[in-house]
Amino acid sequence: MDTLESGTLAVPGARLYFEVRGVGPLLLLIPGGASDAEVFRDLADELAARHRVVTYDPRGISRSLLDGPPPPSWLDAQTDDAARLLDHLVPAGEPVRVFGSCAGALTALELMLRDPQRIRLTVAHEPPAMGLLPDSARHVAFFDEVHATFNQEGVPAALDKLRAVFGGRPAPSLPEATDNSEFFLSHVMLPSTRCVPDVTALAAVADRVVMAGGRESRTYDVQRPVAVLAQQLDRELVEFPGGHAGYAKHPEPFAAQLAGILAGVLPSRG
Repeated sequence: MDTLESGTLAVPGARLYFEVRGVGPLLLLIPGGASDAEVFRDLADELAARHRVVTYDPRGISRSLLDGPPPPSWLDAQTDDAARLLDHLVPAGEPVRVFGSCAGALTALELMLRDPQRIRLTVAHEPPAMGLLPDSARHVAFFDEVHATFNQEGVPAALDKLRAVFGGRPAPSLPEATDNSEFFLSHVMLPSTRCVPDVTALAAVADRVVMAGGRESRTYDVQRPVAVLAQQLDRELVEFPGGHAGYAKHPEPFAAQLAGILAGVLPSRG
């Protein structure tokens, strides 16, 4: 592994913990759900030979402590945080590449729309934009039910109900610095699943956006939104190794494919 540097950046309402490893063009990895920088540890180690890889804990997650209540707009705050982190770490004018998964993919897409001059390429892996689906009302009701279960019965019961979007299987167990399930269920799940990307705006930068999904999660509800988004933008849905968290479960082949895409080589559908 290349030398790992870590630090904390003060932003309005929070302090962001971040890590930097490797050398080369800057690559920002944005985690989703309850995940922190640890979920990308092995992937980042693989990519660090070719990129300066930045990972971080989103606000309220693990080591990124809040200085007050969660902000009213989840996506605006997440995008502001990512932009401030780039301002802190990247010289003005230097292009950046971004990979985001699950809720982090929504932040990655918004970051591209906000600053298309800075963001050279965005890879969005299974953003949970359920509002894009023709049966979106059913999904709104489902996540409301999961949230109600969390409030009434606690974290384990809510996570058990949540497995429906993963084909009936439990959400994958992932490396993490701290268990963030409670914060995710309280403050991340509803706003992220209700977030709908601006398809019209994305169409203007679609040649620099890669829509991605896991080979093993093809039939899961959690992958359906990115397939719809790819179709609406007339882009291929690129399949990566593994499922919703293939970057953590299969870091070597996942990194190899991602590195190819970042270098401008789009793989054919496997």
